[in-house]
Amino acid sequence: MDSLFAPDDSPSHELESHHGEPLAARMRPRSLSEIAGQSHILAEGKLLRRAIEADRFTSLIFYGPPGTGKTTLANVIARTTGSRFESLNGVESNVAEIRAKIEAARTYQTLRDQTTILFIDEIHRFNKAQQDTLLPHLERGTCLLYTSPSPRDRG
Repeated sequence: MDSLFAPDDSPSHELESHHGEPLAARMRPRSLSEIAGQSHILAEGKLLRRAIEADRFTSLIFYGPPGTGKTTLANVIARTTGSRFESLNGVESNVAEIRAKIEAARTYQTLRDQTTILFIDEIHRFNKAQQDTLLPHLERGTCLLYTSPSPRDRG
């Protein structure tokens, strides 16, 4: 690598162009081996790593303060398992966006036999209509739900 700001030529970066992304986004881990910390569950032979490598799990809840890598870990899991990664925010998303993500997940599942991981940040902010739109599709396995409730709102 000639520069910190140039795209990396390593295998985990070769398929994607990160031109125009902020430095923090370009520095995010893109594989399990690039993740620092959480070695008690992500090190070689540990439970979560084995489940990821075997692609043998369903929905997950990631808990922790902002900036600890919850979204990054969900994205790495999607890459490792060959799944699509989609994300929503519980505060900003609406029913139409949820339906669009679900329809795309259904299409990829049908045409390409590809799983979609739907990461919803701040899911505790979903209203009843949003929950009712999402739940039947999770029960059918149209997509896997990865979510991160905010630890700030716990009391």
